[in-house]
Amino acid sequence: MSKRILVIQGHPDPERQHFCHALADAYSQGARAEGHTVKEIEVAALDFPWLRSAEEFEKGNPPPDIKSAQNAIEEADHLVFIYPLWLGDMPAILKAFLEQTFRPGFVTDSGEGMDTISTARRLKGISARIVVTMGMPGFFYRFFYRMHSLKSFKRNILQFCGIRPVKTMTIGMSGGSEVKREQWLKRLQGCGRQGI
Repeated sequence: MSKRILVIQGHPDPERQHFCHALADAYSQGARAEGHTVKEIEVAALDFPWLRSAEEFEKGNPPPDIKSAQNAIEEADHLVFIYPLWLGDMPAILKAFLEQTFRPGFVTDSGEGMDTISTARRLKGISARIVVTMGMPGFFYRFFYRMHSLKSFKRNILQFCGIRPVKTMTIGMSGGSEVKREQWLKRLQGCGRQGI
């Protein structure tokens, strides 16, 4: 069964020359080869201001690029987020994008604040995959740092908004050997074929 997939590239450099971009391309190629419909968002190429107050977050109007991103998310069956780990977390531009996009009026039926668990989630039925690259070994991030930022993104943002299941993939030593990089690219291509 074909899916509508949205790949959200969270690398802050718009030059498209990083491993994150290659991973996104591999996923998209695999998905398209199996007949899935794929759209892509390059967060670094979008034009939006950063939110600076609770009032902006709760009552402000999303700028055009963010509104387009919201429409693409609503149309998708599956989301794929790909980004590098910077200072133990996602890059600031990706966090700013999420703050702009996942506003109360977008993720909840009532438009009320996101502090109420009982509010209906508008994004139910969408699944996701998070792919994080890093310079350290993946096991070190998993066991020493306990993947705190990745777990927070999965639980406190995506699952809170009704998106589930959310699968994660950590790619350690991403600047390593070409052989390892090719293995990861093939693995992402396989995930794309399956639409997972």
